[in-house]
Order: sequence, then structure tokens, then C-alpha cells
Amino acid sequence: MRKIYIILTHTGTNLSKIIKSYTKDEFSHVSISLDKELKEMYSFGRLHPYNPFLAGFVHESISQGTFKRFYNTKAKIYSLEVTKEQYKEVKYNIKKIQKDSYKFNIVGLLAVGIHKKIKMKHSFYCAEFVKYVMEKSSINTNLPDIIKPEDFKKIDGLQEVYNGFLRNYECSRKVPVFS
Repeated sequence: MRKIYIILTHTGTNLSKIIKSYTKDEFSHVSISLDKELKEMYSFGRLHPYNPFLAGFVHESISQGTFKRFYNTKAKIYSLEVTKEQYKEVKYNIKKIQKDSYKFNIVGLLAVGIHKKIKMKHSFYCAEFVKYVMEKSSINTNLPDIIKPEDFKKIDGLQEVYNGFLRNYECSRKVPVFS
């Protein structure tokens, strides 16, 4: 058995505040990681921390980019046990999306606010991406079609690992997040 990690965050950016206002949820973003140190953490979001209009597939980091800029990002981190084959499939599916140059699905994201699903070809918003990767990797999620970050809390078998400021998350990391 292996573990993957689901990371729910709220940065406090204007877009995240808008998302939070229409979902009424605590968290507005979701990422998936292949390791507990979150060195292989991926999602769809800002490509540059100072420009919310350029978005797409992102290899995220606690100590760089958007999460470094938005120092007070709140997070809840969960682990999920998966088989070795499912883990390999998650890794493969993430790399395939990265290679295929998917775009950010802003229309789909905005449609969530009016309880509609709008899927654009070769595009995702964060929750669509994580759901797609998990389902494509044969991980049973039972998630709804119109997906929000908070929906990931409902996956059977999740174990909460951390709750607090993302910058304070520690596991076996040797280097402080903000040195």
C-alpha cells in the first residue's frame, strides 16, 4: 500500500474569497500530492503568484509561488491509502495531463456557483483535476458531478494529517519552509 495526499487550502486571494462566498465552504482550493512532504503537489491554479489571470496546471510548493506569497494560507491535509498500482496510475495520469498542456477551466469554475457543470475540452479547475486523476486511477471517490474542494472530505478512508497554516506544516522536511 502507498499513500496519496489531498490538500485543501484557502489563500485569501480575491478569487478564493469569491469562491468561498458562493460555496459557503471553509476551503476554496484542492491539490493532490504523491508524498507527505508535499514536494510532488499538483493542481490547477495560478501559474504566477502575482497574476490571477494566467492559470493552468501547476506543480505547487509550500515555500514558493502562490503559497509563499499568500503567507496565511489555511490548510487541511488528508492521507489516503491506495494500492501500488493505483499510486502508479495517479503519477502517470498527472504526468500525462502536464504533458498534454491542459488549460484552466474558468467557465466551469464559475458555473459551480450556479450549480451547473460546464466541462471544457482539455481544461480543468482544481477540483475537476483532482477528481479526474483519482477516478482515472481507479480510486473510488463517489464524488458529485459538480465538484467543489470541500467534497473531497467525504471520500471513504481519508485520514486527517494536519489542520492549520500551510506554512507551519511539518513532516520529515529538513529545511524550514520560510528561511
